[in-house]
Amino acid sequence: MTITFEQFEADARQRGFDEVLVREWKPNQVVDEHVHPFAADAIVVQGEMWLTDADGTRHLHPGDTFELDANVPHSERYGSAGATYWVARRG
Repeated sequence: MTITFEQFEADARQRGFDEVLVREWKPNQVVDEHVHPFAADAIVVQGEMWLTDADGTRHLHPGDTFELDANVPHSERYGSAGATYWVARRG
């Protein structure tokens, strides 16, 4: 199933998320461990990424989703083509 950004945004807002963004990351970019003051629900739409948290490392491709609660320590690494994901934020 393929969805548009507009569909992703409408669904996220209906579920109570107050901000919906397109995030684009450069090839091979690394984001060291950090936290966010918001909950996030996202879908990868281009490229690949590795997301590491207390549960381990997940290798994510287009169509894969991930969720993070607020204040959860995590790090990110992006593939050789970079990555783009759509993310809904709450809080």
